[in-house]
Amino acid sequence: MTEETPGFEEKSDVPSGATPDDAAEAADSSTEEKAAPAGDTSSQKSAGTAGLTAQLDQVRSALDERTADLQRLQAEYQNYRRRVERDRVTVKEIAVATLLSELLPVLDDVGRARDHGELLGGFKSVAESLETVVAKMGLQQFGKEGEPFDPTIHEALMHSYAPDVTETTCVAILQPGYRIGERTIRPARVAVAEPQPGATPGAKEEKSADEESGAPEEG
Repeated sequence: MTEETPGFEEKSDVPSGATPDDAAEAADSSTEEKAAPAGDTSSQKSAGTAGLTAQLDQVRSALDERTADLQRLQAEYQNYRRRVERDRVTVKEIAVATLLSELLPVLDDVGRARDHGELLGGFKSVAESLETVVAKMGLQQFGKEGEPFDPTIHEALMHSYAPDVTETTCVAILQPGYRIGERTIRPARVAVAEPQPGATPGAKEEKSADEESGAPEEG
């Protein structure tokens, strides 16, 4: 009685009665079948890598677009903030200038009273407090005798000629001017003097120099 090993059965791809050549062909065919899936796997990997690269490019393109949008929004917001701040400062300056313009007649009265020696007692304290407050708000007085006439900050109310000036000069301040920073809220009203028509600058000084030298004239 022949014993068989359970669970083990050997099958041969070579049919019974085949020649050795047939067995060799069967072995080559089996090898080709086993090698074919390796080539397919390589192609699948290449296709998968190309797909991932394309997806990565799309993600990068979308990220670049979102980054550009964010940068544009940030720039617009910064411009908006600067514009709002500039407008806020401008509105404040206009409001302060309007208020101080209404107080200029009062300051003129205070100045006239001081010039006439009438700034005394309680009136003096009130006047000095008012001048301190408007100075803190940025109000500055300008206009002095002897300074050159500047039509951008001076308003000439009187005009004359004088032999001792070499250019148009403010010879009297009729009403002081006021400014806030670079903004002039009232020009200084002045009397101006110009050089005598036809006078040559420096001629008087040259004559004085000749007189002081005492040099005798040649006969």
